[in-house]
Amino acid sequence: MAPKGSTSVSRKQLILSALCKHFSVDPKSLPENFAGDEVTSLYSTVLKAAKNGVAAQVNDGVVNWVRYAEGFPTDSQPCSAALEGLNETLADVSVLLGNGFTPSEADAVVFSAVHSSVIGLSNTDRQKLPHLLRWVDYIQNKVDFGDVLEKIVVEKDIFDFRELDDLLGAKSAGKMEIDSNAKKTVQSTKTADKPGADLNTKKSDAGVKAAGEEKVMLDKKADKKATNEKTKSPETEAVEKDKEVSVSLLNIQVGLVRKAWKHPSADSLLVEEIDVGEAKLRQVVSGLAKYISPEELTNRHVVLITNVKPGKLRDVMSQGLVLCASSEDHTLVEPLLPPQGAKPGERVSFSGVDGKPEDVLNPKKKQLDKITPNLFTDDKGVATFRGIPFMTSAGPCTSSIPKGTIK
Repeated sequence: MAPKGSTSVSRKQLILSALCKHFSVDPKSLPENFAGDEVTSLYSTVLKAAKNGVAAQVNDGVVNWVRYAEGFPTDSQPCSAALEGLNETLADVSVLLGNGFTPSEADAVVFSAVHSSVIGLSNTDRQKLPHLLRWVDYIQNKVDFGDVLEKIVVEKDIFDFRELDDLLGAKSAGKMEIDSNAKKTVQSTKTADKPGADLNTKKSDAGVKAAGEEKVMLDKKADKKATNEKTKSPETEAVEKDKEVSVSLLNIQVGLVRKAWKHPSADSLLVEEIDVGEAKLRQVVSGLAKYISPEELTNRHVVLITNVKPGKLRDVMSQGLVLCASSEDHTLVEPLLPPQGAKPGERVSFSGVDGKPEDVLNPKKKQLDKITPNLFTDDKGVATFRGIPFMTSAGPCTSSIPKGTIK
């Protein structure tokens, strides 16, 4: 099911409507014929109107999410991957941007972009995206979208208070038993009047005292830990979570394939020697044998991740990962293509995304698994992270496969 009026309402119009709703701006008050502008210009125009004509500073974080919304895929497989990535992003936060619980314009815009994809999900698919559905329900109840977007029915778990009563009852019974045992211990201590009994009593008292002091110390440590966790603001937690899925963790570079050949023991693999501006060529193993010949790959520019942990693939060492675009049915797969003029070794950047790449990615943290669902080509074939282009000094990296996943 799609949003009301989706046959005539474009993605850009939905974004514009969401921005106007968020800032309480009447679309009729906006300049004529500006709807054809880029989405970032739309955001600036609406923001200015919300400030009564006074130019306001544009939030780069919001701009990134606006671009993400505009480039959100519609084809089944890249859309599913993008929804999974968004679900991961929302695991520990209530909103995409803001002060922890108050939705920002980014939330309104992204909601408008994913609405048609979420409302059509089956119950089985929805169960796989709990954080996304929780966010969807929260945003649609906090932001008034009017009749532009149909309400998404989200099933909620009903808490059984009888379970809480049973739990409290069990705890109460446990406390009574402890109190009873304590009284028995006191009584037995009082009745002990022999010298040996006095000595045992003193030892017991010392043990109880030591145990009590240890418990106090543990309680203090627990209280301190809880206090530190409470003092961590929602914004800080959101930033930390965002860092875990940030493309800045990846060292993505332009490379030039100097030589390529078939893997000696795997028909589906190719081995390449790639120039990334280092003193020595990097050897990389790629699963491209079914899609491109060694001859076609030789002397071709590629885009690759160079900080993956080196390892052997079928007994051949690999020191990188060549990024490829793939069609929805995986019948088409091709390496991303840097623009002409991009130099080997040049690092790919993303507007508004700062951060230093890891020296070597930690496979145990599954960083690639968290980041790659946010990589896809837009409808023009431009490679993006959450809609933000893969940029080099000579322009964006591209593919002949539009609306494809990137891995």
